[in-house]
Amino acid sequence: MRALTILSAIALLAYPLAVYYGLSQWGLGVVAGLLAFLFLLRIIAGNQTRLRELKYVAWLSGATGIVLTLLGTVFQQEGWFTFYPVVVNTLMFGLFSMSLWQKETLVERLARLQEPNLPASGVRYTRKVTKVWCAFFVINGSIALYTCFQPLAVWTLYNGLISYLAAGTLFIIEFIVRFFVREDVEPHNNQQQNDKKNG
Repeated sequence: MRALTILSAIALLAYPLAVYYGLSQWGLGVVAGLLAFLFLLRIIAGNQTRLRELKYVAWLSGATGIVLTLLGTVFQQEGWFTFYPVVVNTLMFGLFSMSLWQKETLVERLARLQEPNLPASGVRYTRKVTKVWCAFFVINGSIALYTCFQPLAVWTLYNGLISYLAAGTLFIIEFIVRFFVREDVEPHNNQQQNDKKNG
């Protein structure tokens, strides 16, 4: 089942290119069938996710993708396929933003999978990171919506390349910032632990 999860992730990352190439080479009917199959894989693979919220995103995004595929097939309009990235960004924004009102943000829960005893400074940091990703999904989703009304080549360029580069760049920047934050915090935490022992 892990292989299914990986296959589903790769397929969805290649979604914009599959739409662009498929429509030009195979036609709408074949592309619709292929995409419906990929979205079904998405739903099935979502059951392997450890976090409940990510399962919901997999189910909702997969089901929405199938609906968009059906609409594109029924009305014979390829434009329906282009709204999928908008749906994904909307779902991710909802997921991250709602977690800000919960005891633990989604980023904190992800961090605790590798570091169960996350210090208070780490909790504050993950909350800030959650807000940054919320802003990213709003901006990225808005641009994705704009490209839905542009030529398919423009839509493919942004959603199949630029948006991934932007997300990857943000992830790398956050990773670097996290490294320096931990470097600053750990000596302070060690000092506190030493003070408690000596006290």
